[in-house]
Amino acid sequence: MDKVKRLTSENGVVIFTKSSCCLCYAVNILFQELRANPLVYEIDHDPEGREIEKALLKLGCNAPVPAVFIAGKLIGSTNEIMSLHLRGSLTPMLKGQPLS
Repeated sequence: MDKVKRLTSENGVVIFTKSSCCLCYAVNILFQELRANPLVYEIDHDPEGREIEKALLKLGCNAPVPAVFIAGKLIGSTNEIMSLHLRGSLTPMLKGQPLS
């Protein structure tokens, strides 16, 4: 839990992913197209990945990955991110965050 809190508080946009997850890939591509500069953290490359996954679920993620945080706040997984984007609400949330 501490690693999740530290990463999300130190970075404007954080996406927790797994390297083999196609939904994670789709969310990453969306943020690239929006010219956001997220920290993409692949939990399957971390020896503490299982603990991170459990922490994400405890924080309220419907699915452990992708888990998107903006300005330290859990925004959600694929469904929430895509819904926000389609409503035009995601881009305003990114204002003030570092862009590429």
